[in-house]
Amino acid sequence: MITLIYRALIALVLGLTVWNLFTEEKVLNQANAALVVIPLLLRLLMIK
Repeated sequence: MITLIYRALIALVLGLTVWNLFTEEKVLNQANAALVVIPLLLRLLMIK
């Protein structure tokens, strides 16, 4: 049960980060969001 809540929360944060990645106009902020997406995706897939 806790794992499902954890994965849902990570999926929400990942979705908002990807949305920010595509709506941001500054390249530096896009690169920052892209660097955040990678660990979130790995956590969502439960890969260490």
